[in-house]
Amino acid sequence: MSALKILVIPGSLRSGSLNAKLAAVVARELVQLGADVTRISLADFPLPIYDGDLQAKSGVPQNAVNLKRMIGAHHGVLIVTPEYNSSVPALVKNTIDWVSRVQDPHEARGQVFRDRVFAIAAASGNRLGGTRALAALRLILSACQATVIPNQLALSFAEQAYDDMDRLKHHADIEAMRALVRQLIDHSQRMM
Repeated sequence: MSALKILVIPGSLRSGSLNAKLAAVVARELVQLGADVTRISLADFPLPIYDGDLQAKSGVPQNAVNLKRMIGAHHGVLIVTPEYNSSVPALVKNTIDWVSRVQDPHEARGQVFRDRVFAIAAASGNRLGGTRALAALRLILSACQATVIPNQLALSFAEQAYDDMDRLKHHADIEAMRALVRQLIDHSQRMM
């Protein structure tokens, strides 16, 4: 059997992003458990703000097609999102909006979401750990008919959550991260 392939998508472009750091931590854990991990930056896939008129005039941007195909080449996907004003940032929502519009000739629109397992995580400087963004992201992905695993990771007070080697230092955070990873692997293996 081929290796389990997991795509990790940090939903922030900011240098020093708490969410990019969390994505790196989870990616390392996935690799340690034998997964073939691809970690991308959405900065490498710039997209205009979704607009139906733009799509009608110019079609779906090639970067949306590339992202859709990248998602399709993996068994599972982890999205690590910041929380802006109690929701997901425009970058994350816009990316999902465009990718959901890609329709390859041999499949139904949005098929890539239905055929993948998604995990969600967030890191925040406050005590809520991005839980409101996670609720919004779960709703968005569910509307795309994605399978979103029940476990999620909300890392509270993220500035103090890492040691000097960028590893999680609190036992509860480590256990929550490992539970997320185990569930993502388990559900993704069932989709292979």
